[in-house]
Amino acid sequence: MISLLCSFAALFIGYFTYGKMVEKVFGPDDRKTPAYRLQDGVDYVPLKTWKAFLVQLLNIAGTGPIFGALMGACFGPIVFLWIIFGSILGGAVHDYMIGMISERNEGRSIAELSGIYLGTAAGWGMRLFSVLLLLLTGTVFVTSPAALIARLTPEWMGVKFWIVVILIYYILATLLPIDKIIGKLYPVFGIVLITMAIGICAGTIIGGYHIPEISARNLHPDGLPVWPYMFITVACGAISGFHATQSPMISRCISSEREGRKVFYGAMLAESVIALTWAAGGVAFYGTTGGLSSALTQMGQSGVVYDISTGMLGTVGGILAVVGVVACPITSGDTAFRSARLILSEITGLDQKPIKNRLFITIPLLGLGAVLTQLDFNVLWRYFSWSNQTLAMISLWVASAYLIKNADNQYKSLFTAMPAAFMSAVSMTYILMAEEGFSISMSLAYPVGIIFAICTFILYLAILLRSAK
Repeated sequence: MISLLCSFAALFIGYFTYGKMVEKVFGPDDRKTPAYRLQDGVDYVPLKTWKAFLVQLLNIAGTGPIFGALMGACFGPIVFLWIIFGSILGGAVHDYMIGMISERNEGRSIAELSGIYLGTAAGWGMRLFSVLLLLLTGTVFVTSPAALIARLTPEWMGVKFWIVVILIYYILATLLPIDKIIGKLYPVFGIVLITMAIGICAGTIIGGYHIPEISARNLHPDGLPVWPYMFITVACGAISGFHATQSPMISRCISSEREGRKVFYGAMLAESVIALTWAAGGVAFYGTTGGLSSALTQMGQSGVVYDISTGMLGTVGGILAVVGVVACPITSGDTAFRSARLILSEITGLDQKPIKNRLFITIPLLGLGAVLTQLDFNVLWRYFSWSNQTLAMISLWVASAYLIKNADNQYKSLFTAMPAAFMSAVSMTYILMAEEGFSISMSLAYPVGIIFAICTFILYLAILLRSAK
């Protein structure tokens, strides 16, 4: 119990200490933001800070900090350490920097930012990579809520029925101005999401469940190594490249640069609170990491969420919790497709104010997403997880390149280069070892991953030192 409370306290302290340092590294000022300079009533729309925070939180808090945290909890309470330090030192830095750099570049996507700061080839590579990730993300966030809703409805309203309903909603959310659906529904969903997290946390504490104290031991029942699997599994709760596709969308809506830390850094830490809540609740409810792992195997992620929610909170509280968990993925899936539309509009040069141009991109995009829903969820999740963390690695290198070029002291870029090098090692090691990758042995994958990270950091230092002269 003490470990969970200390974890929450660490995130709170991190926002006011390290978050403040990161803000000073970027240096926000009082310039007019794109929300006002480029206001178009569709994507560039000023939002109040509290609303921008809730939209950003719901954009990034899909099933990742819930499903990922539950699967990560199978490694034991060591997952608490990754969520805390990964978020404060990496994930929140990542979200804040990409959001603010995008704001300084007229709200451009991470793909365009990559082209600006890493070169044309990187820009085209990121266009393809980010659209693919967004397709995977949107598809994952169709199938997972559909499966969960189907558990609460009659048999004729099965998974396929809810997939169709969710895809219809996604078409509307992708097409319509951001303040028409997203700006109105998300504050309501945000309250539900926060209430749900409080409910699970209270149910864990009041119910007398035992929460194991923080330990560096690997307790995974199948002996899966912590490095790099835990760092890939727990993505959205600690650091997530998907957020680099979402922060630019809200960078078009913030009313002041000085509100960026609340919106971007703050939303990431709030998501980490959700991840900690579910990681602790999962292990506490099933008693052991083995019990949690068996439940995930037998019932799937959606089944475990339903089991924990109703088991801890009863029928009424369980329904509220499940509604929150359904809202999470849906409110990330719609913005995943919306972000993909914006990236494709940048590539094609199609003005997005006319609805016919939005339709021209949206319909094929959602059609492809519908096809991908027929694939196995677990396969989709594995590819999503690796793609997600690889994008986080690239985004942090983009931020490092920006700081080398624009910061008053180029050495401030170390704030982003250090987590970028770490994620380089994670991403490379995982794809070498994973079944969906090259299935290389640990004895070879570990040193290759470390060497790759060292090489990327040496290249960064070379560019840094040359620029500092």
